[in-house]
Amino acid sequence: MPGTTSTGERFDILFVGDVAVDQYLTLTGDAVTVEEGPESRRLVLPFGAKVACEVTSTVPAGGNSANAAVACARLGLRTALVAYVGDDGLGRGAVAALRSEGVDASLVRPDPEVPTNRNFVLRVGHERTILVHHEQHECHWPHLRPAEVPSWLYLSSVGTDSHAYEDQIVDWLETEPEVSLAFEPGTLQIARGAEALSRMFRRSALVVCNREEAAALTGGHPGDDPVRLLDGMLALGPEQVVVTDGSAGAFGTDGRARYAVPVFPDDGPVVDRTGAGDAFAGTLVAAVATGLPLDRAMARAPVNSMRVVQQVGSQAGLLDDATVEALLAAAPDGYGVRELVPAL
Repeated sequence: MPGTTSTGERFDILFVGDVAVDQYLTLTGDAVTVEEGPESRRLVLPFGAKVACEVTSTVPAGGNSANAAVACARLGLRTALVAYVGDDGLGRGAVAALRSEGVDASLVRPDPEVPTNRNFVLRVGHERTILVHHEQHECHWPHLRPAEVPSWLYLSSVGTDSHAYEDQIVDWLETEPEVSLAFEPGTLQIARGAEALSRMFRRSALVVCNREEAAALTGGHPGDDPVRLLDGMLALGPEQVVVTDGSAGAFGTDGRARYAVPVFPDDGPVVDRTGAGDAFAGTLVAAVATGLPLDRAMARAPVNSMRVVQQVGSQAGLLDDATVEALLAAAPDGYGVRELVPAL
């Protein structure tokens, strides 16, 4: 039954977003070149040549919302996913993979006209470039009976030309004021600008994005003071905001205080950074959805991100709740959330 688990309990979080099969291809160092530029690095491949690679891993149901849904399911929350896949072998494999992780896939719709999304992750060392193609499914928000309404809705990338679908989602949310919205805007959504997402931001209980995305949405610069970026994001309308900042950790606000948390300390090597942001966001929302205040939720989220980057793929390293708690309890004294103050 959509909206409820097999035990009859309502879902804690209903995830919405694209699903893609992610195939990881490792490129040998002597076959490619990474060029340093003034603002970014470039991956250079020999044109017209055959470049050797190794198929390192495949995630049959990847994508921002699917990754976060798996993270929350492993943490013990009741989760489901609203998405479209092709009515093909890849789509059926994605549904099977979600179900094997404990994510309810009854609202994942097979589309007989459009194939399942596929992404190719080109890995060089622990860095990667992702080749992305979003298929355009004709998306419609499903009807949920009152007893089937979840506690939280988690929305991320839903593909190109999705304005009408997002409007349907916000329209539904406005009729369900008890549902809290967690919004992790995807690349295509951010490219449309903050004004196009204004209704979504105003309805959001929590927005999660990275530093560059926050700068783009607020008209600032990635190098701006964290407090300024947080205040700019709050001005868009959400109740709470958390901005991830790569190796510098993350910073956030609950509208009253502002916090910063470092990356979780661990001696394990970084193997693959794919999915670290989704692991962080999923763990953060799981904690907030179960009643933790934002500062305590921010302390938990880096634990899962740390483990994800130690394995290839966006889901292999995701932890269960007991392991997160054990690692957090054993963290060194220097790890923790501190309060941010504005720069002078």
